[in-house]
Amino acid sequence: MREVAYLFERFPSFGQTFCYREVAELERQGTKVHVFSIRRPVNEPEQDWDKQLVDRVHYLPEEKLLVPEVDGLLRSKTVSAETRAAVEKWGRKSDFLRLYQAIYVGTRLQQAGLRHIHAHFAGMAARTAYWINEFFAIPYSFTAHANDIFAPRDFAVSLPKLTEGAVAIVTVSDYAARLLRDRIPENSSKVHRVYNGVDLSRFHPTDFGTGIPAIISIGRLIEKKGFADLISACALLTSRRRAFACEIIGEGPLEGTLRTQITGAGLEEQVRLAGPQTQAQVALRLAHATIFVLPCTREADGGMDNLPTVIMEAMAAGLPVISTPLAGVPEMVEPDVNGELVPERDPAAICAAMERLISDPARARRLGDRGRQIAGEKFSIETSARQLQEIFESIQGAAI
Repeated sequence: MREVAYLFERFPSFGQTFCYREVAELERQGTKVHVFSIRRPVNEPEQDWDKQLVDRVHYLPEEKLLVPEVDGLLRSKTVSAETRAAVEKWGRKSDFLRLYQAIYVGTRLQQAGLRHIHAHFAGMAARTAYWINEFFAIPYSFTAHANDIFAPRDFAVSLPKLTEGAVAIVTVSDYAARLLRDRIPENSSKVHRVYNGVDLSRFHPTDFGTGIPAIISIGRLIEKKGFADLISACALLTSRRRAFACEIIGEGPLEGTLRTQITGAGLEEQVRLAGPQTQAQVALRLAHATIFVLPCTREADGGMDNLPTVIMEAMAAGLPVISTPLAGVPEMVEPDVNGELVPERDPAAICAAMERLISDPARARRLGDRGRQIAGEKFSIETSARQLQEIFESIQGAAI
């Protein structure tokens, strides 16, 4: 049986359902995935995760338990002299826990005979994988997503160091792959584009609702999702005397600000913040919607979405999509093919696009039908998992 280790900062997570789907599909296709998670999910909404998969996740101890356990390994000389010297030299400098976590996970990978570890995001988990390779010579790869490469934070193990040490770098859009290859030309051959995959079987074609047009959006309530622009567009749509209902699914730090905006615009009857929902509930909401809108924006530090999985899910449900032409979004949404792309931070353009689709149901259905076809052709989880397996097999073959 094929085997691979995965390392996450937190798993499973409501905001990263694509990670859960990836692991589940790899297992369905015959790869045993050993999942390590640095942190436990806390205060997360209930989800319909596979209990057997989640019960096998190996959660690392918290710092107060981790440090003495690893200090014991260092004293017992279970690890190499070079590793002990590196830990001693690092001391308590910033990010020192990554070294301790690497020793904790690395010893377990050695005991299990695992010769490859994959991390998600060029962040905490990838930096830990970097040290696992340094200490135990176990190759690592990672998947880079969005802000981890568009607006990377400054750590001693920087993004250039991560890419230099990795045997493979996966990213989820052609846009991001080009960006990385331009930044690391000497390691450009390591970069692979593998789209996030969506489980098409979970999504049924929308019935486009039976009442007034239903606009839906999904995501963390943070700036880059553009929900403030969507609410402003809804205010404009109301002023044009269009009947509609808008539901925004998700939670996040901007909830209070967005509620105040809704109240201030007198949109309490039209716009609802629905909070987080399970994957099954999201699929149900999409199946009764009319339009999906996610007006992504670029943040001041350059952070932005890359390939929002919720757009794929809306496409899988046969909904026309309105979004903005940032990063990998145009690889999903093609104007007048399966939706519309509007300029970022432009509520008037969002309003006009919504009004066009509301006033032309036949066009909305045509765009939605084509979007569902594109989702099947480009973004199925089965295809994504097979592509990852090929990358993993080449890594493990080279390590033998």
